[in-house]
Amino acid sequence: MPVRPTIVILPVAHVLTRRSFATALAACSLTACMSAQPGGSSKTHLKARPSKTAAGREPGVHPLALRKQRDSLLYIPKTDKLTPDQPAPLCVYLHGAGGSEQQGINRMRSFADDLGFLLLSPASESSTWDGIQEGYGPDVAMLDQALMRTFESRLIDPKRIALGGFSDGASYALGLGLSNGGLFDSVLAFSPGLIPPGSNPTGKPRIFISHGTQDEILPIDSCSRRLVPELKRSGYSVNYREFDGPHTVPREIADQAFRWFLG
Repeated sequence: MPVRPTIVILPVAHVLTRRSFATALAACSLTACMSAQPGGSSKTHLKARPSKTAAGREPGVHPLALRKQRDSLLYIPKTDKLTPDQPAPLCVYLHGAGGSEQQGINRMRSFADDLGFLLLSPASESSTWDGIQEGYGPDVAMLDQALMRTFESRLIDPKRIALGGFSDGASYALGLGLSNGGLFDSVLAFSPGLIPPGSNPTGKPRIFISHGTQDEILPIDSCSRRLVPELKRSGYSVNYREFDGPHTVPREIADQAFRWFLG
């Protein structure tokens, strides 16, 4: 049954280009988008893995200095639930089109504070993620570097690493998350439009998807209501939540998603 929100966060901060929107409608086929392509596996593969040793970086927001502009930020909450000597859960959050590395920190840090997990918020090289546009490439390499820096900074629980995002970020999280099931235990997709072409599934990460029934940017019938059944038919465990609202993430939906990931 649809979940009716009482408090809404993450207002729409962008409008997709007509090209992106048309791509979303045309490409919402799991079998079409996740078919093997020459070189696709290497393009989507992330090499970074948690280490058994780390520097034990202090709480706060830490720029990772991967770029002078559109950098990646690592947020470490100050909470008794996290200590430098114990492996911590990590969520990587991908912004929507037109967003930046600040989006994930500003909008998701309260959940990291309350529930106790590290938050990595990278920025795409251009206005949105490469897999949504011309195909996987520089953003995958950047994300690999950001993860390596994160694993050097704090101990991370290898069984509790999630890749999530909103809108274009949700679509990218699905494509890259399913292509790296050996790294990501969970994928959190808030209002996704598609699975980008060139994705290559490995493993079977758990998936959480939410979508508003009044979404005018990425209509639910053309997107999540097509994606979810195909993912289930392909053997994925999908926790799906619809809510009465537009292209956004209700606070209680985000809370459910993070508790599901940590649980």
